[in-house]
Amino acid sequence: MNLEAFILGCGGMVPLPYRHLTSVLLRREGELFLFDGGEGTQVSLRKLNLKWKKISAIFVSHTHADHVTGLPGILMLSSQVDRDDPLTIVGPPRIAEYIESSRRVLDMYINYEIIVKEINEPGIVYEGDGFHIRAFPLRHTKPCVGYAFEEDGRPGMFHPEKAEALGVPRGPLWSKLQAGEKVLSSDGKEISPEEVLGTPRTGRKFSYVTDTLAFPEIVPEVKDSDLFVCEGMFEHDLLESAIEKKHMTAVQAAHLAKEAAVKKLALIHYSPRYTEYNLKQMLKEAEKIFPETVLSKDRMVFPIEYVD
Repeated sequence: MNLEAFILGCGGMVPLPYRHLTSVLLRREGELFLFDGGEGTQVSLRKLNLKWKKISAIFVSHTHADHVTGLPGILMLSSQVDRDDPLTIVGPPRIAEYIESSRRVLDMYINYEIIVKEINEPGIVYEGDGFHIRAFPLRHTKPCVGYAFEEDGRPGMFHPEKAEALGVPRGPLWSKLQAGEKVLSSDGKEISPEEVLGTPRTGRKFSYVTDTLAFPEIVPEVKDSDLFVCEGMFEHDLLESAIEKKHMTAVQAAHLAKEAAVKKLALIHYSPRYTEYNLKQMLKEAEKIFPETVLSKDRMVFPIEYVD
């Protein structure tokens, strides 16, 4: 089952001709999940040929303009295609007010159901087939949350030679064992899945953190992520400014990635003051702490593979 993260925009505060505002889309097979939607999100969706009507849910970190101004256009766009499934929008308090006021003031034509869920406490905010998405609090100038997408664990590898040796013939009984069910062998003996399966395997994990101070409680939330998308808004010599504005530096993001033992860190939400040269210098700072750091760029794609 394919899992991919698409960087729709990597900039913060102000959209630039070569850097849209922060937005990330996660695709699991044909199902799409959007994390934030700043101005210009639709442009990258179209350039990447992503089918926006397949977006099942939108997860908003907070209601600052550079993270939500692209949403009204997406809501209206979805009315121009055949859409039968509801669209879920999840975010901190006031996201419902923003969506409702946008619909009213813009006189939107919406021909599908929109379900808005406001987050009042940490925990699971969305569940699907074999996965869930959890929200956790961040520390910004207004209520802000991070998100972690986690797949359920998978059974261990099936060993057909063990099943045959235990008297379980090839066929439907093998599928039941792989699904975790006990079966009877040809001589009537009960066979447990553990007898023919290897060590249980993990699912995949994607985490998204932006617009926040760096603080220790982020670490357990993003721990062991296969891909950790995290803001790196400033170079570390602007640490004081980052703290004042309740953002973080790329070096701080790298420290979080290292402590959380993630597999890859993708920096995002750069200050508009930075040129490509500046960003490369910022990357070097972060790589000294966490070598598996990359600079996300608009329309970059990150495949998220199983590790076992």
